[in-house]
Amino acid sequence: MFRNLTANLLTHERIETTDAKAKEVRRVAERLITKAIRLGDVAYTPLEQLSEKDRARRLHAQRLVAAFVPRFGIRVENGESKKVDLVEKVFVDLAKRFQGRPGGYTRIVKLGARRGDNAEMSIIEFVDRSAPAQAEEAVEGTAGMSTATTTDESATTGAEATE
Repeated sequence: MFRNLTANLLTHERIETTDAKAKEVRRVAERLITKAIRLGDVAYTPLEQLSEKDRARRLHAQRLVAAFVPRFGIRVENGESKKVDLVEKVFVDLAKRFQGRPGGYTRIVKLGARRGDNAEMSIIEFVDRSAPAQAEEAVEGTAGMSTATTTDESATTGAEATE
C-alpha cells in the first residue's frame, strides 16, 4: 500500500489521504529522494558523461529506488494518459530540485475529518512543486472565486433594482 501511495506521490506530486498514511508516506518518499541526492551531480548528469565508477554508483541507487516503487506511473493530462518513468523522475527532476535542501522535501496539510468514518484527512505534497502545477491550481481557484463574486454582485444589483 505504501509503495503505491509513494508512486502516486511521485507521479502527481500531491495526493490526498488519511493523516496516518501521509505521515508514513512522507518517511518513505523522503528516503527515496535522499538516496538520489546523496549521489550529488551524478544523479542527473547524462550517462555518457559519467565515468564507469559513477555509472555503477548511479545504477545501484536506481535499482534500490526501483525495488521499492514501480518503474512507471500514469498521469492524465488534458484527457490523455501520459506514462512517467518514476525512477528517472526521482533522479533527474527531484534530486536536482532538492539538491541543496537538508531534508523536509514534503509538506502535510491537514484537511479535517472525512464525512463517512470521521478519519483525519491530509494532503501530502512536495515543498517545491513545479510552477505549472501551482499555476494550474491557482487558475482553478480564482475561477471559482470570480464566479461566486459575480453571482453575489448580480444578486445585490437585482435586490437594489426591486427597491
